[in-house]
Amino acid sequence: MHLGPNAPSSDQPIGSPIDQTSAMLPGRVTLRGRFVTLEPLEARHADDLFAAACGPGRDDLWTYLFDGPFSEAAEFAPTIARKATSADPFFFAIIDNRSGKAVGHAALMRIEPTHRVIEVGNILFGSPVQRTPGATEAMALLASYVFDTLGYRRYEWKCNALNAPSRDAAARLGFTFEGVFRQHMIVKGRNRDTAWFSMLDTEWPACRAAFEGWLAPDNFDRAGHQRRPLRDFR
Repeated sequence: MHLGPNAPSSDQPIGSPIDQTSAMLPGRVTLRGRFVTLEPLEARHADDLFAAACGPGRDDLWTYLFDGPFSEAAEFAPTIARKATSADPFFFAIIDNRSGKAVGHAALMRIEPTHRVIEVGNILFGSPVQRTPGATEAMALLASYVFDTLGYRRYEWKCNALNAPSRDAAARLGFTFEGVFRQHMIVKGRNRDTAWFSMLDTEWPACRAAFEGWLAPDNFDRAGHQRRPLRDFR
């Protein structure tokens, strides 16, 4: 363990010493849950993802993403093939355990191993996984991988400041709102103010316990409905 230098002898304030060991880069691993499994995105997932997230009535799924919507499978498949070869963002396909089909994707991105900071983004939940326990479990699996396996100390969530569902999701999952970066990006020809959220390694144990409690089988009735909301487990 390599700790930083001691504080200077002057009265200037300075941060506490930190273990300078770098975090690990995401790898081609499979993250298995009860409802969903995450596996590295591959070109072969394109057909399933097109069926889950493209076509009539699904354009709203793409409003706040950097690409899409897509009306043709032939147009969509090359984008998945490109994402599958990307190291940053590093994409995972979200596989529904009952059907075995890809129903969404998410990426670990803006990866800074030296500072141990990483972001989750490019989150696409297709219709079959939206508002299901699997959607929450997918986020719990990624957070566990980031903190427990890769060793990051800061996990970020960023979204268009106008994207109320994403902001609500970040808060529900345990991220802390940090503010809005005004005129941060131009996306699809429009201004994007970006809302920033974070979860720290010191906060992760409580968040992990909340995920485990919420995802426990006894928290769901026979119809698969939650008995208690996630916030009750914090």
